[in-house]
Amino acid sequence: MKWSEVREHFPERCVLVEALKSETRGKERIIEEMSVIDDFENGNAAWKVYKKLHAENQNRELYIFHTNNEEIKVIEQPYLGVRRKV
Repeated sequence: MKWSEVREHFPERCVLVEALKSETRGKERIIEEMSVIDDFENGNAAWKVYKKLHAENQNRELYIFHTNNEEIKVIEQPYLGVRRKV
């Protein structure tokens, strides 16, 4: 789905999406196609599901957005923390 379609199908909702087709331009991540995993009344509920899915598979490109936003913007930032081996 495109963001405009997501907004149409899920008005005034928080949505947890997975990027299906995306690319980086400069420091911005452009999401061209996405799949809605679920929709929520608030960001807290969405965040709980995000953390669970991210813990299961960190390779998935997951985002939480609110459909009141006409456009979405994702700015990439380098990870500056310490990674631990598991």
